[in-house]
Amino acid sequence: MKLEKRVPSGREKDEAAIELLAKLREKLHSENVSTARLAAFNLSWKQEDGLDIFKETLFGNFSRTAKKAAAYGLRSMKGRMKKLAVEVLNEGLKHPDRTTRAACEKALLLMAGGTPKKSGPPRRPRSGKPRIRSVSGRGGRSSRPNWRGSASNR
Repeated sequence: MKLEKRVPSGREKDEAAIELLAKLREKLHSENVSTARLAAFNLSWKQEDGLDIFKETLFGNFSRTAKKAAAYGLRSMKGRMKKLAVEVLNEGLKHPDRTTRAACEKALLLMAGGTPKKSGPPRRPRSGKPRIRSVSGRGGRSSRPNWRGSASNR
């Protein structure tokens, strides 16, 4: 997916800042979740510019990975931006896209100190006694002599 060029907000001081924001924005939309989360963390330090990029990603037509990384970045914001990040996440709860709602819901839950429920098939409870399993690939004694225990080496 080709990203459209972002219009600078006017807060950037020089061309290097604009270039850095463009690189981080491109990495945020990566399909590699590690790259996207790292870019989101770095964007969380960019104050209003990072917030604008996160809002664009969260409410735009982007991949699930990018939306989750944007929610992670909003969750990682510190200081005066944390309140604005919470407002954006609350706004995301009302969004028609279910991926956006799920990402915002999980981010708010984690910010409140909760733990998200794991989805998937229920696991069978373990019994108190461990099961004994046979080990395959080991057939009796090896053909190599045991040099440590031989009488000639003592």
